[in-house]
Order: sequence, then C-alpha cells, then structure tokens
Amino acid sequence: MQEHDQLHKMRHSLAHLFAWAAREKFPDVKLAIGPVIDNGFYYDFDFGTTSITESDFRVIEDRMRQMIKADYPVERTEIAIDEALARETESGATYKAELIADLKTAGETKVSYYQMGEFLDLCKGPHVARTGEIKGVAFKLWKLAGAYWRGNEKNKMLTRVYALAFPTKEELDNYLLMLAEAEKRDHRKLGKELDLFVFSETIGKGLPLLTEKGAAIRRELERFIVDEEIKRGYKHVITPDIARLDLYKKSGHYPYYKDSMYAPIVIDEEEFMLRPMACPHHFELYLSHKHSYRDLPMRIAELAKLYRYEQSGELTGLIRARAFCLADSHIICANSDQAKSEVAGVLDLIDFIVQTFGLKQGEDYSYRLSLGDRSDEKKYFKDDEAWNVAEENLRQVLVERGAKFVEAQAEAAFYGPKIDIQMKNVSGKEDTAFTVQYDFVMPKRFNLTYIDNAGQEQQGIVVHRSSIGAMERIMAFLIEYYAGVFPVWLAPVQVKLLSVGEKHHQFCLDLLKQFRELGIRVEVDLGDETVGNKTRKAVAEKIPYLLVIGDQEMAAAKLAVRDRGERVTREIGREEFMQEVLDKIKNRSL
Repeated sequence: MQEHDQLHKMRHSLAHLFAWAAREKFPDVKLAIGPVIDNGFYYDFDFGTTSITESDFRVIEDRMRQMIKADYPVERTEIAIDEALARETESGATYKAELIADLKTAGETKVSYYQMGEFLDLCKGPHVARTGEIKGVAFKLWKLAGAYWRGNEKNKMLTRVYALAFPTKEELDNYLLMLAEAEKRDHRKLGKELDLFVFSETIGKGLPLLTEKGAAIRRELERFIVDEEIKRGYKHVITPDIARLDLYKKSGHYPYYKDSMYAPIVIDEEEFMLRPMACPHHFELYLSHKHSYRDLPMRIAELAKLYRYEQSGELTGLIRARAFCLADSHIICANSDQAKSEVAGVLDLIDFIVQTFGLKQGEDYSYRLSLGDRSDEKKYFKDDEAWNVAEENLRQVLVERGAKFVEAQAEAAFYGPKIDIQMKNVSGKEDTAFTVQYDFVMPKRFNLTYIDNAGQEQQGIVVHRSSIGAMERIMAFLIEYYAGVFPVWLAPVQVKLLSVGEKHHQFCLDLLKQFRELGIRVEVDLGDETVGNKTRKAVAEKIPYLLVIGDQEMAAAKLAVRDRGERVTREIGREEFMQEVLDKIKNRSL
C-alpha cells in the first residue's frame, strides 16, 4: 500500500512538473486540472490560439527531467479562499478561479497550493517532498485528446495530454506493448475493418448502426441467451420502448436518473419518455394478474431496447452508447431465502455464458460486491435492516460458491446492493459487464404482492439481473477478446466460396444454396480477380473456411478447404464438411 501511495505521489508531482514545463514553452496557456489515473496522469489545458503537438513532447519531457534532477523542494501552503480567488481571477486563470469559487460555495474557507521551484499550482495533494524523489520513475507523454471542461459538453473543449508513468522502464515498456496490442484489437478499428457497425452524425452520436455482418453476431448472441434462459424457466416478454413519465416517477428512477434520461416527449398533453430501464414495465406485467406463492419465483425476461443520455465525452463505440439492448430480467421472489437462491442461479447462468465464450474466472472476469452508503439518504433508500439482510445474502452467495470477490462501498443501486461481474478489456480497463441486484424498494413502490400458503397477502422481493449484459457492450468485448477471429458459431460469415473462373459460377451458386438451406452463413466471390487476390481479401476478413472452386472440385465429390490461419488446403467430402461446420455451430465450439 505504501508503494502504491508513493507511486500516486510521484505521478501527481509529475503532472505538476508537466504543467510547469508546458507553461514555459507556451507562456499564455491556461491550466485546468491534472489528476492521477491508473497508468499515469493527464493535464487539461486551454492553449487559446496556439496548440501543442506530439512533436513537442520530447522537448517537454527533457525539461521535466531537468526539473527532477534539480531536486526542487515541494512545499505546501494554505491561503484564505477569498485571497486565492482574487489571485486566480486577477491572473486570468479562469479555470482555477471557477474551482475555487465552487469550493467557497461548498463552505471551504481555505485552499492549498504546492510550490515547485518557481511554479505554483492550486492542488489538494499529496506530493513528494522533493522532485528528486521521482528520479527512477519511467514516464512518457503519450497522446492528445479533446475534453470538455468539467466533462460538460456545454463548456469549452480543452486539450488533454495523457502521460504514462511507471516505477521502472521495464513496466513502462510492457505497458506500451500491451497498448500496441490493444490498438490492433480495438473494437472500433476492427468493427470498421470487418464491416460490423458504423455511426452516422446525421442519425446522432452514440447511436450505432449494425451492418448485416454485425447483426449476424448480435442475432447469434440473442438466440443463445433467449434459448438458454427459457430452458432455465425464464418467461421472455416484449414491452414498449416508451412509457408515460408517471411510470418512472412511480419507480423513483425519475428524478434519480433524470440527467441520464432523454427529455420527455409531449403527446396528447401527456409526457412520455424513451425508457432508460425496463424494470417498471415488467412490474406492470406482474401486476396484470394476481399471484400466489406457487407462482414464485417468477422470472420475467426481455431483450430490452434502452435509451440513456450519456455525455458525448464518455461515448466509446459500442462499449458506451446512447441506445443499447439489455438482456434484462426481473425475478419476483417470495422471501429473502428464495432471493438468495435465485441470485445463485443467476451466477450459474452467467458462469455458463462466459465459459461458452472461453473466458476464465479470475483471469478474464471477477466478482465485485457493491454496497450502499447508509449515511447518504439522498442516493440510497433508508432502510438499514433491509440493507443488512440484502448485503449479507449476496455476500453468502459468493462465499458459498468459493468465489473470490472484492467489496466496493457506495457502488450499489439506490434500491439495494448488487453483485457486479467485472471484465477487463484489452487496454486493462475494467468495465461492469453483468449485474445481479437485490431490490427491496420497488416491491413497496409497485405493491408487488402475492398470496402466501395461509391465504395472506405478502410483499415480494425483486432480483434484477443482466445475464449477458448489453448486447452492444458484449459484442465490443468479444470483438477485442477474439481480435475479430470469431469462433465458427459467432463468425458473421462462416464459409466463403471463391470461384476460379466464370465456368465455375453456377456450381458456386448451387453450393451457396445448399449451405444456406442448412443455416450456414456463406458468401461467394464471383469476381474476375485471380484466386490469389480473392484469397488475400477473404483472409483479411478472418472467415473460418475458404473454399476454392475449380474444375477439380466440380468433377469430384470433395472440396478444397483452407482453414483460417492455415496456408495449405485440405480435401474433405462435401457432406462431411457441411456436417463439420454444423457440429461446430451446434456445440458453440471454440
């Protein structure tokens, strides 16, 4: 922990040295903020009419090393907040002045500054005692990006410079290698190369369009999860993408999530909203009939299209979009014991799903128990006893299955704790892929009751869960995980036929029809190019099987098959090959 704290201090101090060196090179630059991040730090600048480029990085890095070698003391001072506000306002440091004004509004009376040599910067700390302590740290100014001031797209776009910083050069070099691999696997890059999805500024930011090939992957995932859930007793339903605003007021999501919802739509003097979640719809379905204890647990599930207004700076391809489809479910349970059993069943389902993809617990995904903050009554529903029972039940489920997990304070939903299944992408960033949430609030708000075995009305408990998560997010993860080399069952095109010449066209088309009738996704290339050129293009598309069709294949009952990753073809009987492909699809073979 001490090593981590020291690294944090060194990264933070490097951010200040960077700001100092940048201001020396660009005297008119306005400084914004420069926090530490997992792999180093960043600093946001307003360069005005000038601009920094990556060609400036080397000069600034060299200057930073001189500052480190000079071993300046790093001194902290506190001054009255009004004095600080006047100082920053007078110097034209508008961004620092705004931060200080907010601190004053929040009731702060003093702010702290850190001095390094002649450089003074507003900062809470902590920092190293002297710049010489940073001497052994390997750092590198990394990349430029745009960032709205304070993450608000209504504010000015600033220049953000990211920097990497690690305890040793070896760790920095290893991280750079990982980044190079991540760049090759980036789902946005591969999505374009493999023609899986696009975005249109005319349609709007964060609203993905899946091509025929992308839709084929999505369809396989949908069939997989729906069929598996129905086997496990889920009732799959379809509900509208829009509802009256009153529904979300009843659920409490409005105004809790007001900022991430689209604005109401007025129709016939009533307010409607594109839904940001499906739970209220499912509760209304439950309320359409009376239920007894024999009906429970009731597992209502849906591939629900949802809409959330994400800040444009947070949009990331398919990982974070404004329109997405969630494999959603709400399980109405009779009591906490039944809820605990259902949570265990959901984790069994999730384990089955991710293992089908070839993922391993502890390596590719992990569990996080997300707890509430009892002291924050604005963010968390006040019912300490219910929180205690719910959190302990989720904890026991994880302990009983022998799963390693971490506990995270203040990460729960407002209506109860949850188990998050965390996945790391190829850049090492952790995202929540799937969630199981315990809910003791919605049953009260919606009066979700049932008749017990004594004929008395009782209130149920709800378990919210996403089995495969958002379709878009899991697609992004799998594109990167497989680097576009999908297993046969997920590959958008499973077989490609390459004709040698025009006289082979009809045979290719007949073969195409046979494959399609069996449900195999197939394409044919009847172009005038050489077989070599056709093959090179098909290899770049990462198609599992390439079949070259010439005189020999027309005359014999065998096919010349080139397997993905192989340079030579193999001969195999036509029926035998078709069965091989069908078996891999049926078994979801990796």
